[in-house]
Amino acid sequence: MADKINYASVSYVLGILSIVLSFVTSWGLGGLITGIIGLMHANKYKVERAKKLNIIGIIIGAIFFIVSMILVVYSINSSGRFPI
Repeated sequence: MADKINYASVSYVLGILSIVLSFVTSWGLGGLITGIIGLMHANKYKVERAKKLNIIGIIIGAIFFIVSMILVVYSINSSGRFPI
């Protein structure tokens, strides 16, 4: 009944998803999480193309996270309260 899961395809899809989620989710955390999970699968199953996508997703997610943290710290310092 149950077919085997193709983890190479899973890591490839996670790479694409990590790039998309970096732009969509708040603070880029979705891209970081899916990128790390996808990179672990890509390394385990030796999928180079998926590895590149996951690394791109991790980098973009990390950039958005760092920029978000800088903006939060700046707005706390300028207004004295949390910006949300």
